Amino acid sequence: MARPPRFTGYVELGQSLSSRPHLSHVLFDFDGTLSLLREGWPDVMLPMFLEMLPAHSEETEAERRTMLFDDIMRLNGKQTIYQMMQFAERIRERGGEPEDPLRYKQEYLRRLDARIAARLQSIKEGAEEADDFLVFGTRSFLQSLQRRGFELYLASGTDEPFVRREAGLLGIDQFFGEHIYGAQDDYKQFSKKMVIDRLLRDNGIDGSRLLSFGDGFVEIENTKKVGGLAVAVASDERNNGSGEVDQWKRDRLLGVGADVVIPDYRDGDSLLDVLLGNIPSGAQAHTNL
Repeated sequence: MARPPRFTGYVELGQSLSSRPHLSHVLFDFDGTLSLLREGWPDVMLPMFLEMLPAHSEETEAERRTMLFDDIMRLNGKQTIYQMMQFAERIRERGGEPEDPLRYKQEYLRRLDARIAARLQSIKEGAEEADDFLVFGTRSFLQSLQRRGFELYLASGTDEPFVRREAGLLGIDQFFGEHIYGAQDDYKQFSKKMVIDRLLRDNGIDGSRLLSFGDGFVEIENTKKVGGLAVAVASDERNNGSGEVDQWKRDRLLGVGADVVIPDYRDGDSLLDVLLGNIPSGAQAHTNL
């Protein structure tokens, strides 16, 4: 189907989507949704799990890899510790004696930090631009949301000190002010559901005024449960700006209720016009590409 003039790239709208002119608050996930500094993190976590998981005689290497990858991605968006807890359970299922999940998390973060250190340093030294490590169109979209008067929140399963550090390095912390939230040492003190509940309570609004953007199951599910609109950012992290959706993300995020799928923010303003009802309703029928 031909693209409508309002969209320059891929925008997929759910058939039941209806406009919401009273949207007022926007929640973003961080890694993969805005930031690409940690692009490739599954390529660190999965090999570590494969290395440490006791082999089972009745399974192939491919089966082990698939099982662990599904565990990892199903929990994407939650605090990292949950992926480590699930991994510990896999070891226990096989008769092994797992270490404290926190030890696994510490080792994973050590390996990940080694992977991304050069990226952080290149931005600090000016060798690369911060926007090179933002999902395509992020900065201009955040500026547009700010101009329109939306209140922006950031919630990540990554530890909060890292989220604040990296949002600052990328120059997007200014858009969120004090509303930057991430994983805590006591994992029971943070979840995206808790952030959403607090957002609604503190602002005296219901979920129909909430719009969220994310590339993980959790933020999509949590948003839909309170009656909000959920946009799946099926970002092609390895080829930022390609305009292509990650099909794995797209399929699974639609499966948990996403209302919209986009690869990046090149059509952010036009999408907002659709969601707010600022275009004739009939035009929405032509946005599934």
